[in-house]
Amino acid sequence: MITTGLFARIRGFLNRGKVGTTIKMMSEYNNLYIWDGNLYKSDIVRGAIRPKVNAVGKLVAKHIRTTIAEDGGKKTVINPDAYIRFLLEEPNPYMTGQKFQEKMETQLCLNGNAFALIARDDNGYPVGLYPINASTVEAIYDNAGDLYLKFYFENGKIYTFTYADILHLRGDFGPDNDIFGSSPVESLTPLMEIVGTTDRGIVNAIKNSGVVKWLLKFAGNARPEDIKNLANEFADAYLTNEKSIGVAAVNSTVDAQQIEPKDYVPNAAQMDRTTTRIYSSLNTNSKIVMSSFTEDEWNSYYESQIEPDVRQWGDEMTRKLFTRRERAFGNAIVYEASSLTIASMSTKLNLVNLVDRGIMTPNEVRTILNLAPIPGGDQAVRRLDTAPIDEKEVIDDAEN
Repeated sequence: MITTGLFARIRGFLNRGKVGTTIKMMSEYNNLYIWDGNLYKSDIVRGAIRPKVNAVGKLVAKHIRTTIAEDGGKKTVINPDAYIRFLLEEPNPYMTGQKFQEKMETQLCLNGNAFALIARDDNGYPVGLYPINASTVEAIYDNAGDLYLKFYFENGKIYTFTYADILHLRGDFGPDNDIFGSSPVESLTPLMEIVGTTDRGIVNAIKNSGVVKWLLKFAGNARPEDIKNLANEFADAYLTNEKSIGVAAVNSTVDAQQIEPKDYVPNAAQMDRTTTRIYSSLNTNSKIVMSSFTEDEWNSYYESQIEPDVRQWGDEMTRKLFTRRERAFGNAIVYEASSLTIASMSTKLNLVNLVDRGIMTPNEVRTILNLAPIPGGDQAVRRLDTAPIDEKEVIDDAEN
């Protein structure tokens, strides 16, 4: 969470040359009330979203500039501007690009929304990205129709930023709201109540099992003090006495029954069904959570859950970090997912066929094989028999 002092410095940083400017709010739009964080305290929820959060953290952000060369072909340059590369590698002084992506993705999974402030210099170039953890967010418009987001924090502070300076990731972007995504809290709350009740039942069962281990039933009427004395004698003789032989003996007027802890344990099948429903609501399953998935199961999970977020990350970063003019010149932010490849060794070795066809470079394949890059490995290579058709025709004509 951004500290109050840091927010004050950033606000002054953004408002240089705008001292005295006031914004008259024309109308209030929709409010977004974010979950207070209790959901993240659940081991089930945290375990369910962790694979997705870790996967997004492994994405490699790159600045790609694609232009038209003189011969009419496309020319692609990777990370042409140092300031963008540094911004992607170190969004702010407190976290790396990986941790920034993990923090934002966690907010997205828990709230259906994730926000980050874009700090800019005097020329409007982005120099920092700061995740925003607010308790409430309000969308408002000024008289010109420009959108602003007002953030309310638990310490009582309120800050307002223009929407153009906010990275905004959304999940479940339904028809009920034009600005914010839908939070999963409403659907998860009943299930979390069941989990909480079940957990309390287990704790009580453990406590009860530690307090009452034997039940003595008396056949006839007995005075309370006699019952208490007999119970203490039974405990001293067979439960707390180190010299006990492990055999308990009682007379015919007393029936001794041992209390098993399992008598108090809640229905295990009901617990499993509730956990499965939580996984389904978060679009995952036990194999993904326990990292026991196969190659095909991971690919299915990636294509259905991670790939849409990869697309959203790239689109949002591109449109907020670059102006329309810069985008017109081919500037874009792309997130590579090569480090997410879950494949068997045979599948990885088959990638060699993609190298001699120019689809992948040697170093890209070596990265998937967890090997260090080699000099000249970034140059795409191709077998002579896979040359473009027009080039092959020239070769054939020369040979004839």
